[in-house]
Amino acid sequence: MTNLQREALDVFIEVLELSPDIRLGQLMAHLGFLGDAHLDKGLGNIEDDELIAVLYRHRAELQARLPGTPPQFVMPSGTTTSVSGSPTIPVVLPAV
Repeated sequence: MTNLQREALDVFIEVLELSPDIRLGQLMAHLGFLGDAHLDKGLGNIEDDELIAVLYRHRAELQARLPGTPPQFVMPSGTTTSVSGSPTIPVVLPAV
């Protein structure tokens, strides 16, 4: 297992902890939707660094929903562009 894969699993666990009522299949389906929406790629076609970017973005969105908790914007390790040329830096939109 690579360091990138370990990082993805660590963030995946954090996302699960922020949404305890979600089933694993639901989260994986949601990550696939986010990958498609933000990278124009299905879950089976995104690179590990792209998945990490999706996970960080989703984690930030979940954290922003917590009352009284400022979101933590920890950037994924590695470069800002994936091996496929997609951006890996998560963009968090301002709360409405």
